Amino acid sequence: MATAPQPAQSTYTPRSTIDLPPFIYGTAWKDEETANLVHAGLDNGFRALDTAAQPRHYREDLVGQGIEDYLSQDHEGVQVRREDLWIQTKFTPLDGHDHDARLPYTATSSLPSQIRSSVLSSLSHLSFPANDPSPLPYIDCLLLHSPLSTLSSTLLAWRTLESFVPDHIHHLGISNVNLNNLELMYDLTNTKPAVVQNRWYANPADPYDGALRRFCVEKGIVYQAFGVLSENPALLGSEVVGEVARKVGMSREAALYCLLLELGNVVVLNGTSNVERMRSDWAEYKRCRLWGEEHEVTWQDAVARLKALIGEDGS
Repeated sequence: MATAPQPAQSTYTPRSTIDLPPFIYGTAWKDEETANLVHAGLDNGFRALDTAAQPRHYREDLVGQGIEDYLSQDHEGVQVRREDLWIQTKFTPLDGHDHDARLPYTATSSLPSQIRSSVLSSLSHLSFPANDPSPLPYIDCLLLHSPLSTLSSTLLAWRTLESFVPDHIHHLGISNVNLNNLELMYDLTNTKPAVVQNRWYANPADPYDGALRRFCVEKGIVYQAFGVLSENPALLGSEVVGEVARKVGMSREAALYCLLLELGNVVVLNGTSNVERMRSDWAEYKRCRLWGEEHEVTWQDAVARLKALIGEDGS
């Protein structure tokens, strides 16, 4: 049975709130190109990365390889350190894996044992002793990839993850969660979720996670939006997104990203495999920020129009 690393003297103190960059590089579906694309992402401005211990969709090992390669190099006289990055991964319950995939745990073992094995596997992939002065290997945030089939199982999984906090996991989060489950998780756990990662779309039960995002703002939880482009063709083609793109001189995709980032405590999962898009998304984000400061009334009107499109009151 896998056992957790023995506690040592950790120098990390968990923060009540976390400050993430606007874009997190999403590494799903990159396959054998994962390491090269992670390196390219870091080379073009990304400092936060998302992966999972789920071989069906992710190559967590190659994410680690790409990071290690980047950290070992000098970048025009600047040495990027492990502490400059935000690295997050996920524990994926058994039903989120392919049956023929190489699992990060034994399928027949207990849930706590599965979680411990998965975390140890992630730590081995995402630790960089040659480039990290911290006394313990760590992951910035580990997300439960989804709630389990029952509340009791979900809470057991969370308590098992808590045993790694703060020494080897600095923060916990949860993905693919609705408001009811999130409220229960918040009320019934000691280590509160720092991050929620959800598909951002017109979900009939809670369009664009409006109620859930308000809860996140109230509790200081960072909302990470994925599927922003693929799930929202109507928003991408909307008049307000087109106007912002034209006035700022940016793509519609970047304009939608920038408007979404104004909704409060939101960051975007950006998983582009196009190196030029990596570069341009960051450049256009910075250009939009400056334009918004110079044209504050027009910018705030655009944000209000997006809010109206997704059913928010604009406040």
